Amino acid sequence: MKTDWSRIEPAVFLTSAVVVLAVLAYGVANPEGARVLFLGLQNRIVGTWGWLFVGATAGFLAFSIWCTLGARGRLVLGPAGESPAFSLRSWFAMLFSAGMGIGIMFYGVAEPILHYASPPAGLAETPAAARQAMTITFFHWGLHAWGVYAVMGLAISYFGHRLGLPLAIRSTLHPLLGDRIHGWMGHAVDVFAVFGTLFGLATSLGLGAMQINAGLSRLFGVPDSVSVQVVAIAVITGCATASVVLGLDRGIRRLSELNIGLASLLLVFVALAGPTATLLGALPARIFDYALAVVPLSLGFGSYGDPAWQKSWTLFYWAWWIAWSPFVGTFIARISRGRTIREFVLGVLLMPTLVSCVWFTVFGWSAITLDAQSPGIVASVEGDLSTGIYDLLDRLPFSGVTSLLAAFVVAVFFVTSSDSGSFVVDILTSGGHPNPAVWQRIFWAVSEGVVAAVLLLAGGLTALQSAAINTGLPFCVILIFVCLGLGRALHREAAAQEPPS
Repeated sequence: MKTDWSRIEPAVFLTSAVVVLAVLAYGVANPEGARVLFLGLQNRIVGTWGWLFVGATAGFLAFSIWCTLGARGRLVLGPAGESPAFSLRSWFAMLFSAGMGIGIMFYGVAEPILHYASPPAGLAETPAAARQAMTITFFHWGLHAWGVYAVMGLAISYFGHRLGLPLAIRSTLHPLLGDRIHGWMGHAVDVFAVFGTLFGLATSLGLGAMQINAGLSRLFGVPDSVSVQVVAIAVITGCATASVVLGLDRGIRRLSELNIGLASLLLVFVALAGPTATLLGALPARIFDYALAVVPLSLGFGSYGDPAWQKSWTLFYWAWWIAWSPFVGTFIARISRGRTIREFVLGVLLMPTLVSCVWFTVFGWSAITLDAQSPGIVASVEGDLSTGIYDLLDRLPFSGVTSLLAAFVVAVFFVTSSDSGSFVVDILTSGGHPNPAVWQRIFWAVSEGVVAAVLLLAGGLTALQSAAINTGLPFCVILIFVCLGLGRALHREAAAQEPPS
């Protein structure tokens, strides 16, 4: 009988471990050199290939919608007639927690406030700047981000669940490479995915520790220091390791559902305790503004800001979503067996986008409204992004209790991102096995926390985040080929199922 050791893919596991160790060692030994190298490379990639990110991101969204049409949309991601592996509530909780949960906690107040204070066009801190800020934020966090995730997740789901290939990035290229996906080219694609996932999550874990530290410092006077942040990383890593060991159903699913419940409680409180009447009118109006602007912005018409602003914001986000697509796409694919293509795409596109719009309106528009009445939030956020949500809660009743709840939600969101990310790395380094060995789950979960802590101590988090983002360019090209191969496969299968005329 095979042991757990037989579940690994040695070429991917060992190469990934060596690459991660080498880049980590460089970031520790020469943090300033790493920062200059990776940030410089990021600026060149985004500056030179910005047109590719803009065109491809819009194309991925359009392609994902195309997949839902006609007979294609009725195809099941698995054997015909199979029921979904998870309920709609559990499925949504897991995909949202993995894909964007921690981001909206960090930027829910910060991004709208920053665009309001420094708009790319027009005068700052005006009603027009406020409306523009919300449109930009919706654009960055809405359909385009989830369109990228939908394409990658759908391709992995289709080739993995329906055609029986490994649940890995390499399988999405099977129509173009054939059985060569099992050779060095497939290994290279999966190693890139492991690298981007691990360092992207590690840097986010470090930044999240800073936000938790900011909340504890404000509430209890805990020192705002690297040592406290390292302790926070250790606690989060321990919880994430326990969750990933328990598995998808007993650990990750339950934790994701808890997190969505707590975040919803916080959302409802801010909506009721904040400028409720203003929010009731603002939400449909801001969604309408976004709906009107999304197509022109997607095509590059009516773009906000000069090239430098676009590179710092929109192009940065597009590169970041694409770089994270192997992680989020693989995880969504793992939890989506049994759903039709139409259910998958519409669920991945619409539900998270709508929740993001609601979240950013409740938190961002409330912060803008309260700052216009009594300035202070803008200045605080410009000084430290991590304090944004606490600055808002300080203006509302029971700020001590709600700030503590916010810090806890941030922590649990980081646990869910960490455990789902570790689970994806486990799948990739085990050759696409849907249930990786327990020892391997522990190895990668702990490695992620160690990387985050070491980089935080060495001051290299920003550099390694840039290194992770730099994988966006090769994965942008890979995703284009994924669309070509998946489109061909779906067209052939859907045509074969159409009744003869």
